[in-house]
Amino acid sequence: MRRYCLLLAWLALLSGCAPLHRNVVRFDQTCSEDTLDKRSARQDDFGPRSDTGTLECALISLRGSQDAAWRRTALGSRLCLLLAERNPDPVQREKLAAEGLRFAEAALALGADGDGAVHYYLATNLGLAVRDHVTLAAENLSRLESELQRAVALSPDIDSGGPLRVLGVLYLRAPPWPAGIGDGDKALELLKRAVDRHPEHPLNHLFYAQALWEVDGDASERVRQEWALGKRLLTEGFWSHNRTFWNGEFEGFRQQIGVSGR
Repeated sequence: MRRYCLLLAWLALLSGCAPLHRNVVRFDQTCSEDTLDKRSARQDDFGPRSDTGTLECALISLRGSQDAAWRRTALGSRLCLLLAERNPDPVQREKLAAEGLRFAEAALALGADGDGAVHYYLATNLGLAVRDHVTLAAENLSRLESELQRAVALSPDIDSGGPLRVLGVLYLRAPPWPAGIGDGDKALELLKRAVDRHPEHPLNHLFYAQALWEVDGDASERVRQEWALGKRLLTEGFWSHNRTFWNGEFEGFRQQIGVSGR
């Protein structure tokens, strides 16, 4: 029952089945027309450390490009996810995530099925786009699972273990069989792999702590240690653009496990 409640919390417990947004977020930026051309060999430079203006200009440039070489990559979907996670407005966040989903689907249509990053950012944008719509979220669980499984098989280490992390938390929070795809043992195994391979990412520790709490009832001390380590990485590391969005996850779990608010 707790696992089902966690899934509902993850989906924000909001009813409705509104379709995904089709219009895009407009940015108040003055950008160079060759934002992408200057960085064509360094797509990975667009990441958590990038300032928001740089990401917005890159997305504006990509929107105006018909270059199939760009469109066949995960760049557009990654830019949308990074910007969505920083955006405090839930409507704009959904619009960015829905746009990221369309970029990923277009990349697959252009032949990017063997690119694990495309599958990963498709799944993460889809999850963010539907999280506030319970019906849509439930309808897309199997698609989220299959896209993340493909990402794990192809590129488990992108985004500091992102495919391992997101598939693990999906298994953790989904209702178990026969109602859903939830599986605590799979969640624990995937999130342990994420922590072991990428201990630098704060969410790896947070979600591993949640899996320990849910699956291993005797691991309360380890749970608190993992939570504290993830919180320290979030506070002291280069995650300043993500702190607002992720702090809510940390705070909610802190209250659940009874860690001091100091």
